[in-house]
Amino acid sequence: MSRRHRNRATLTLATLSLAVLSLTACLTPPDDPPREHPAAAAGLGLSAQPAPAVADRWWRAYGDAQFDRLVEQALASNPTLAEAIARLRGAQAATASLRSDLLPHVGLDGQEVRQRFSANDVYPPPFAGNVYWQGSIKTDLSWNLDFWGRQADLIAAAGDRARAAGLDLASARLALIGALAQAYLDLSHAHAVSDLASQTEAQRQGILEITSQRVASGLDTQVERRQADGAVAEARVAREAAENDKARAIHQLVALTGAGAAAYGQIVRPTLKAEAVLPLPTALPADLLARRPDLVAARQRIEAALSGRSAAAAAFYPDINLMAFTGFSAIGLANLALGSSLIAGAGPAIHLPLFDAGALAAAYRGATADLDAAVAVYNQKVQQALQETADRLSEITALGHEREHEQRQLDDAEAAFGLAEARYRAGLAGYLSVLNAETQLLTARRQHIDIVTAQVMARIRLLLAVGGSFDPALTEPAS
Repeated sequence: MSRRHRNRATLTLATLSLAVLSLTACLTPPDDPPREHPAAAAGLGLSAQPAPAVADRWWRAYGDAQFDRLVEQALASNPTLAEAIARLRGAQAATASLRSDLLPHVGLDGQEVRQRFSANDVYPPPFAGNVYWQGSIKTDLSWNLDFWGRQADLIAAAGDRARAAGLDLASARLALIGALAQAYLDLSHAHAVSDLASQTEAQRQGILEITSQRVASGLDTQVERRQADGAVAEARVAREAAENDKARAIHQLVALTGAGAAAYGQIVRPTLKAEAVLPLPTALPADLLARRPDLVAARQRIEAALSGRSAAAAAFYPDINLMAFTGFSAIGLANLALGSSLIAGAGPAIHLPLFDAGALAAAYRGATADLDAAVAVYNQKVQQALQETADRLSEITALGHEREHEQRQLDDAEAAFGLAEARYRAGLAGYLSVLNAETQLLTARRQHIDIVTAQVMARIRLLLAVGGSFDPALTEPAS
């Protein structure tokens, strides 16, 4: 290139750059600040103490090998977790795709066309008016220089969304363990209720025999005998209902583990240690917001929305890319490989939005609205987490008091029924007194089963409410 042509090219590029810079100064994002702000831990009334450390497989503290196996199987095969894993992989792939846009892209293009050249065009004889092969083969390079950081912001947003998807997976795991624990405790509860129904049936069968003897002796009538007989049938109905509850709990457990109906017969009676000790907080822990994966995920989505808003702001500035190509172009197959057919070129490619009918401003305001929505979702989840944790703490305290009162009630009911039955055998009391005492005893026994089960589940729910064994440092990284 001659000096004159080089000077002209330099002047043209400088003029274009000045024009771009002057126009860029006129294109700025609208004044649209965020309206929502994330809740700060300082104003939430959290305690000064963090939650106690929790072992990774904390459920093993219950000493039930079957429960351990079901949890591990569910974490490996549950369809809900498979869906969460697929979403995580998709988010990671989207991040990798955006990251690749920052690197140079190189492509190879080639074509060979049999063409008749116009006699009234720029082609000289002998090409004009005749048919020849026209071909080209060239390598193209394009490189997004990302002067204003828009691509970097998009990559950051995608990375935050991928990290949020990984945290969603951790939340799904916690929810799955909670559902599995509930179903397993339902099975344990159904077995205990079935035992109580069988015990009640045997007890009422004994009373029926006593009543029959008293009827034969003239101490009771057929009315008492019919009542005693109906009480035995009632106990059988309760036992059958408990058996149905056991079957439903087993079906739920198998569904959660992702197994088929063939696994129904493999589940036996639970052997959970109800009094197993779990590391539970006694007040709202100071690190609650960092321990729950759903809250950390919501915070990551705020970061993603912030990056998206920055990318929308960068869209107001020009895109500057580097373009280059090299290859061969010729008319006639024999000429394509000649050195004189070499073509090459390089230079910047600049795109500056001048008039878009408000599309960029609308996109920026939409990004701000997305940020406000992400913050609002986070604040809502924070309030839900506080309420859920506080409810679980109150529930454990209340159940502890109920357990103390219920135990005294059960002891009194056992003693009262024993006295009523002895008096009935001796002919010193009627059937009604035995029936009343038995009703109170059955109520107390059932309450004992319910409270013990509720205490175990309440402890598990509190542990899950503060994040279980979740550790943000161990979540799957975005790639």
